[in-house]
Amino acid sequence: MYWRILQHVGDSESSNGDDGEIQRTIGLLGATTIGTGIMIGAGIFVFPGLAVGRVGPAASISFAIGAVISLLVALPASELATAMPKSGGGYYFISRGLGSLPGALVGIGLVFGLVFASAFYLVGLGEYVAEILVQAGLVSSTAISIGPANLVLGIGIIVGILLTILSTLGTENTESIQNVVVALLISILIVFLSIGGLDILGVSGDARLGGDFAPAGYAPILSTAALVFTSYLGFVQVATVAEDITNPDRNLPLAMIGSVMLVGVLYVFTMLVAGYTFPAEEIRGMGETAIVEVAGVYLGFGGVIAILLGGLLATISSANASILSASRALYGLSSDDLVPEAAAEVNEEYGTPHFALAFVGGTTVVLVAFGRTEVLAEVASFLHLILYGLICVALIVIRRRDPLWYEPSFTCPGYPLVPIIGGVGSFALIGFMELLSQVLGVIVSLVAVGWYLVYARDVGLKNEL
Repeated sequence: MYWRILQHVGDSESSNGDDGEIQRTIGLLGATTIGTGIMIGAGIFVFPGLAVGRVGPAASISFAIGAVISLLVALPASELATAMPKSGGGYYFISRGLGSLPGALVGIGLVFGLVFASAFYLVGLGEYVAEILVQAGLVSSTAISIGPANLVLGIGIIVGILLTILSTLGTENTESIQNVVVALLISILIVFLSIGGLDILGVSGDARLGGDFAPAGYAPILSTAALVFTSYLGFVQVATVAEDITNPDRNLPLAMIGSVMLVGVLYVFTMLVAGYTFPAEEIRGMGETAIVEVAGVYLGFGGVIAILLGGLLATISSANASILSASRALYGLSSDDLVPEAAAEVNEEYGTPHFALAFVGGTTVVLVAFGRTEVLAEVASFLHLILYGLICVALIVIRRRDPLWYEPSFTCPGYPLVPIIGGVGSFALIGFMELLSQVLGVIVSLVAVGWYLVYARDVGLKNEL
């Protein structure tokens, strides 16, 4: 469904212009699936080895911190979305609330944030495909990583190119895939977490809760929260397709908040099960596919196959959705004349923005070759945390300005405390990232500001409310 929605948004904007109406066809379940489908991948299928390897079972606190910050942003974003149910989501809120410069910073940052996230998912995808080849006996474990041009990155690059080509050729044939994928993933996870949880509690096996909750201490919990925050990138994407959602006054807030709560609970329980199954130093060596080893303990070979299938589906789903989202964000920037018109060019035969997809796909593939999984995740988090923080600022500014057009049907509870804490929390989490991730995030942000000053400082925003 998600691929069809993104395609529909781009095509509708292209055909209808500013005066057109996009047909509202997405209900509460579909809207929640959008957010859940993007978020459910990395947090469960890629991060256990990285996060639990750092702090043990205390990684559950890191994910809980991310969920709390996301909820504190989802509430202000929900109010803005019901007042401005426009395609573009966070970029639209910030550009119309704070002006074109912050809008350009967020819009360009969002494009590159999704590109970094896509690269991160594709590296994880490569890990899962390589592990499947190992389990099938087609390659040896030592053959997975041979020098800089290793099998994992090669797989990620090839799949990234294929996804870009498929997205350019059209997405109408995959309209029901996202719902099926999400339903399958949640079913696999419920079985896995139920059996693993009962075993850890000692109901069906030996209790494992006596282990060290934070073997490395509590200091790394915040830096780990900064690393894993990329797991919560999906809920704001619900607002990106606000014009497609039925009864947005009710369904937008419920979908955004509900998707964060659902995946947050799944993340926390997954980290607890993984953290109490293997010691931190052991699971750290398992890498991005550590959850496969955890599943094998509780579900045997069948569980290994199920989690390998789930990880493959989750990473390819997240990568594909992020590539498409990035291309549509670039398309939206072009509609405001903040980037060249070529980004809005639509292929006449397939109805897709081929230039935007080529740019996004090409940049993603280059980043996959970089191969630094944790850095890719943190840069994606960095750029999205700026977006989330500015969403909170935008709500406060618009409320103080109180324009006549601003009539939200949902009011952020706890105002102004909630957006203040949400904004401060978003910006503060950036300070706990690795230096390289911070430097790369700052460089992208400076490039966005420089681009605005050179190319778009005299551009007036369209579609003012």
